[in-house]
Amino acid sequence: MALLLAALRVLLGGFFALTGAAKLSEQISPPVSQQMKALFVQFAEVFPLKVFGYRPDPMSYQVAVGWLELLAGLLLALGPPMLQEISNFLLIVLMMGSIFTLVSLKESLHTCIPAVVCLVLLLLLDICQFLVKTKAVRPTRRTIPSTVKES
Repeated sequence: MALLLAALRVLLGGFFALTGAAKLSEQISPPVSQQMKALFVQFAEVFPLKVFGYRPDPMSYQVAVGWLELLAGLLLALGPPMLQEISNFLLIVLMMGSIFTLVSLKESLHTCIPAVVCLVLLLLLDICQFLVKTKAVRPTRRTIPSTVKES
């Protein structure tokens, strides 16, 4: 079980690190970079904090999401356990925001599937790590031999 969780953690971390790097650099894939710029213009218009009057610059929004994905992905894959938990939480929040954004834009279900799959895998990883941790911490029941003999 631990090996499977480690493999899932490394795969998810690598995926997010790669997608974050693609958002940050035009050299990885110029066509994807141009497409990302156009998408983040739309994403900025339905930004969740828009209700409070904050609307981010699309380019800054893309860079912030790219750095968050890159750093959280690297920490998820290679970091110490405490930072893995924090990065997993940050990526879960990011995927929830992504799904909110796609639903707000009335995108098709087909477009939402990658974000939903990533969210489910991150939640699965978080739940399984929690269960493994609580199993390791759970005290075992010991029978204490009675020292008092009944006569």
